[in-house]
Amino acid sequence: MNSQFHTDVLVVGGGTGGTAAAIQAARSGAKTMLVSEFPWLGGMLTSAGVSVPDGNELEAWQTGLWGAFLRELQQCQPEGLDHSWVSFFSFDPRIGAQIFARWVQELPNLNWLVGQVPQAVLRQGDRIFGVEFAEFTVTAEITIDATELGDLLALAEIPYRWGWEWRSQWGEPSAPIAPNELTTKYPVQAPTWIGLMQDFGDAIAPVILPPPSYNPEIFAGAWESYGAEQFLDYGRLPGNLFMLNWPICGNDYGEGLDRLVTSTTARSEFLQESLWHTQGFLHYIQTQLGRRYGLAEGVFPSYANRVGAYSRAPLHHSGAYALHPYYRESRRVVGMATVREQDILPLAEGRVAALPVASTDKVNAIAIGNYANDHHYPGFDFPLRSKSIRWGGRWTGTPFTIPYHCLIPAAIDGFLACEQNISVSHIANGATRLQPVVMNLGQAAGMAAAMCISRGCQPRELPVRDVQEALLQEPHCPAAIVPLFNSSPASPDWLEWQRYYLDRPEEYPASGDYPLERERRQKDKGDKGDKGDKGATTNDLLPITHYSGTFHRRDVQDYTLTISTPEELQGHDWTLVTLRSPIDEKLQIYPDNQPISVYGRLNHAGRWLLVEEIEPIVNH
Repeated sequence: MNSQFHTDVLVVGGGTGGTAAAIQAARSGAKTMLVSEFPWLGGMLTSAGVSVPDGNELEAWQTGLWGAFLRELQQCQPEGLDHSWVSFFSFDPRIGAQIFARWVQELPNLNWLVGQVPQAVLRQGDRIFGVEFAEFTVTAEITIDATELGDLLALAEIPYRWGWEWRSQWGEPSAPIAPNELTTKYPVQAPTWIGLMQDFGDAIAPVILPPPSYNPEIFAGAWESYGAEQFLDYGRLPGNLFMLNWPICGNDYGEGLDRLVTSTTARSEFLQESLWHTQGFLHYIQTQLGRRYGLAEGVFPSYANRVGAYSRAPLHHSGAYALHPYYRESRRVVGMATVREQDILPLAEGRVAALPVASTDKVNAIAIGNYANDHHYPGFDFPLRSKSIRWGGRWTGTPFTIPYHCLIPAAIDGFLACEQNISVSHIANGATRLQPVVMNLGQAAGMAAAMCISRGCQPRELPVRDVQEALLQEPHCPAAIVPLFNSSPASPDWLEWQRYYLDRPEEYPASGDYPLERERRQKDKGDKGDKGDKGATTNDLLPITHYSGTFHRRDVQDYTLTISTPEELQGHDWTLVTLRSPIDEKLQIYPDNQPISVYGRLNHAGRWLLVEEIEPIVNH
């Protein structure tokens, strides 16, 4: 008891960003300690149960640790990843947890301790130098707050934001002018306690009991606009499992959200209510759709009450409920820079957001996101400025970048943020909060922390261009910094173009496509940076199937295939989509109402054909 440890880098919290930060810091040579509350690493992607991640789905954005995670999933998930219609990547959360645990265990300089929550932060003046837990104290040169709700910010009395900002603060177009009914009821976005259901087929599933104070009326009409099958397919997972994370009369829970940050007791009350709310939703589904559907069996490990400074999660044993809620918003540090709504919206007549440029006239970016801004307030429709675009035959989001300085408190040293606790406005948080961008934020934080150790400097003193270069040339999983639709780490000139726009942000094209003219590339050729098979990928490791039929262009970036072969699908129409830029370019110019032959995979939940290859037209 009260053991003392010292490490170079301390990461508190084993969520999506924290796990990535610890792995990258250790891979970069720093002695690292990761302290997590839960027995699974990965947070949103695993222990919170959201194993159908949103955002960064295009090949060009599948970089860094996020891209490496996808490649591992494709090797470890035998049924592939094409199951749901909310995501291109649906996986069993147990497999995700196994991948993260293996990555951590492979690193001898990374020590992972489980079952602890922070109780106090060690601070001397404007410097953080460690954290106190119930059973031990850790001192560190750099401390990274990767807790789900930014708990270290409160414990260390580091200035943070919680909740809404009004339009007068930053001029955000979607921010409310003044407090109103919505902002009063929901100070932050509603979290969701994920539950997994299982299709028992011809068997009869055990009864899902109702929770205390069960009220079926609050769930009425949940899938009215979709139908039961499409509703369940939203979060379909391999193995006849369904992830329930449904916003329409579903299991988002936002009653008394301030309780999450007021006291241990108040947080425990909220957690219990949130879990009961999801139990009630799953009970409602079973009563409406029948006992073919029941609780999934043995997915999540049992997690009993733990006495901690902040968590004390409710007791549950079924294995169907996630270990903790999926939090969409956290305390948010007041940083050296802040991501605002304007920073994630597309340039005029463009498809990308502007690159963040610091006062030094240098690009400050360290991670890419592209999710369409999405907020959750049960019972309210909150309109936001659209940042959606059509690409590859489907809707996706405008790519944007996260500046390095939003990870650093405005006036505190020895500290970095890397989860939803970065310096971001309430409005912009709806786009920055997603799993892929948080994973690559964690990678950047871990890289920066390790560089601070090797150089003996503070995060604010570290040249951002050096962090960028280290991420671009990371030997295991290089991470893109500049969003370019038509380039991936597998491209021989990928590194060249990343450097080109980092050094010349004024030339960054609003289209998000680098120019194809060879002579322009001769300006500052640099290293070709051929990353080989360490670049982006889709489901390359699974066989693809040949389909032929008639190509139809319904609109701009809207395509269908009327199938002629295989015979069993003859006459059926499927939407054609792709995640690859070369395929997107071919679809854009393919002649309407003409024969086409493609190789790809069907997604029955989304009723789309993910195209990997297009056979050239043969003129006779």
